[in-house]
Amino acid sequence: MPSPLKSRTAPLLSLVLVTAIWGVTFVQVKDAVAIYPLFAFLAVRFVIATLTLSVPAAGRLRGLGRRGWSSGASLGVLLAGGYALQTAGLERTTVSSTGFITGMYVVLTPLLGLALFRTRVAGVTWLGVGLAVAGLALLSGVQAGSALGDLLVLAGAAVYALQIVVMERFAPRYDPLALTFVEMAAAALGLTVVALALGQLSVPHGWTVWGALLVTGVFASALAYLFQTWAQRRLDATRTALAFALEPVFTGIFGFALAGDRLGAAGWAGCAVILAGIVVAEPAAADVLSRLVRPREGS
Repeated sequence: MPSPLKSRTAPLLSLVLVTAIWGVTFVQVKDAVAIYPLFAFLAVRFVIATLTLSVPAAGRLRGLGRRGWSSGASLGVLLAGGYALQTAGLERTTVSSTGFITGMYVVLTPLLGLALFRTRVAGVTWLGVGLAVAGLALLSGVQAGSALGDLLVLAGAAVYALQIVVMERFAPRYDPLALTFVEMAAAALGLTVVALALGQLSVPHGWTVWGALLVTGVFASALAYLFQTWAQRRLDATRTALAFALEPVFTGIFGFALAGDRLGAAGWAGCAVILAGIVVAEPAAADVLSRLVRPREGS
């Protein structure tokens, strides 16, 4: 019989892989939206995600019912709003800042749960929020980014947090593949309407744009959300949040290595404090991490 640690290894590694993909795509997206309109990029991205899931989800859609379709659509609208705000901020600030500020959705999620559904929030979570806000204050002084860009990314993180809170209510009720397909389709439709209204929609050209579209559409959207659903059947929310807290770490690494981001001492200190706030906000996260990396006795 496999040990509890071994049974968690594959789901945990799948979430780490997802966060690494999300981290590296910040660099690709920033390069792509510099030469291809923002809403057109997001619309095509989610069209690709929808097409990726269309065949495997086709036979499962009937079981959703009207409420399932409306639930998936509402999730898609939130997802589209989060990505629009985040990507608009990414145009104006650094890759590293975007990644670390986006990571604050792990802190914002329990706060929104409290506000909307009166979910209990432990006192240590408020300490984590305070640390994260202090980190943002340090990060806001980094000259490489912009206050408007950071604010847009923070707004996007809040919408992501809301999407997570709502998803917690809907996910257990419906088939995950069908629900994810409707979510991707709703996001694609909403973003396409906006892109058309703004006159941005055109055929993408060049590998910089197409490479970013394929990676984000197939891997960072369609498959990433399916991996998350599969993993959360085996991991609790705290362990999932711990894995997702690695996203800003990967973003900082890839932003430094691929985009030439140089945050300076204050910027990296702000990133470190934000990460500390994320870990503190999830009371069991530090204990889980220590048990996963601690050498076993006698080894």
